[in-house]
Order: sequence, then structure tokens, then C-alpha cells
Amino acid sequence: MRFFFTTVLIALLLVSCKNDKALEKKDVSPEKEKHSLVGVWKMVGYYNYQDNKVSDSFMSNERYQQIKIYSPSKVMWSRLNRIDSTDWFGYGDYKITDSTLVESLVYGSNTMKPAIETNNVFSFELILNGDTFSQISIDENGDRVLAENYIRIE
Repeated sequence: MRFFFTTVLIALLLVSCKNDKALEKKDVSPEKEKHSLVGVWKMVGYYNYQDNKVSDSFMSNERYQQIKIYSPSKVMWSRLNRIDSTDWFGYGDYKITDSTLVESLVYGSNTMKPAIETNNVFSFELILNGDTFSQISIDENGDRVLAENYIRIE
């Protein structure tokens, strides 16, 4: 009889632990998941702007690729440009709001080093829609200049 009660007690503990995990997962709202950069992103193209309107657009291809990886607080990106042998990458912290992305780079490739030494904070307008996002460079007058457009790949 003691064996029976011990077995039932262990089974109840296992079932209750499993239910707690299921509840934890449900606590993350779909809206919160949508407004997150956490993951791996591939640049699919970019827009140039003139007078705050898209003036032309370019798609990424096998010769020019860029990947960004966001953890909950860190960003790392790398760019492949098969046309030349220049290395491009950067690493640092980031913060987002509903409409802004600010990356504070700690270090980067030799090509990025002069930009990081001059100003290591890069601010963008952010448009985030689930599995796509655009980071838009804004000039000193508040006008859009260039947008990098990404899709989530993981």
C-alpha cells in the first residue's frame, strides 16, 4: 500500500511540473513575441529615399549578403561582399522601442573601426512586423535616407 501512495505522489508531482511549464509558455503574449528582434535575420534588400519617398530599391543576391543576430540584449552582424575582400562586422548592445532601434557597437572589423571610434551609437527608425523588419537611417533634418530590409530566418 505504501508503494501505491508513493507512486501516485510521484506521478502527481510530475504532472504538476509539466502543467507549470505549459503555463509559463502561455504567459508570453503573441504581441510581445511579434515585437522582438531576438533571432537571426537576413537582409533581403534596401531602399534609397528622396524627399522621404522610396526612390529606388535593390535586392540582396549571392554576391552581397548581410546577417544580423539579436540575443535579448546583444547584436552581431556580418556582411559578405564577394566583389571585394573587405570584412564587415560589428558587435554590441541594442535597445528597441515601438519605432526606434539603437545599436551601440563595442567593436567591429577594421573597416568598421573608424566609424565606431567616431560614433559607436547608430540610431534608426524601426518598422517591425513579426518576421520582417526595416531599419531606416534618418539624416540631421529628420528625413529618411536608406532602409535595410530583413526577414527572420531563425
